[in-house]
Amino acid sequence: MSRKLSTPHIRLPHQVIVKAPGLLPMLYTVRELSEDLSMPERTLRDWLNSGVPHTWDARRRIWINGQEFAGWVVAQRRQRRRVPLADDEAYCLRCKQAVKLRNPVTIPIKAKLVRIQGTCPVCQCVINRGGRVG
Repeated sequence: MSRKLSTPHIRLPHQVIVKAPGLLPMLYTVRELSEDLSMPERTLRDWLNSGVPHTWDARRRIWINGQEFAGWVVAQRRQRRRVPLADDEAYCLRCKQAVKLRNPVTIPIKAKLVRIQGTCPVCQCVINRGGRVG
């Protein structure tokens, strides 16, 4: 009998992200897994309610497969979405968003490399962006 509930993203500690791929394809108890990952047992038990794949045996003990747990950790990590900017856009560090450059000027640097310089339409600061010609 397996129990899975779906919940929003869980913030994983760095040590879990690093150590989870090294788990063996065997069944762990909650205590063994929490010791291997160097994390509190209570946190792991909370994650069980949040969708960590686990099974119960006839004596009502919880068993967690190491490989399935590692897969769950990978699924929980947010993937960075990289949206390519248009040629006339740049990222404003003050506004913390992509903006359309006002008065963009292309300045050659070396070979095919160029610097695109313009101003932010929101905060009027100078924005520089790298690019390539051709």
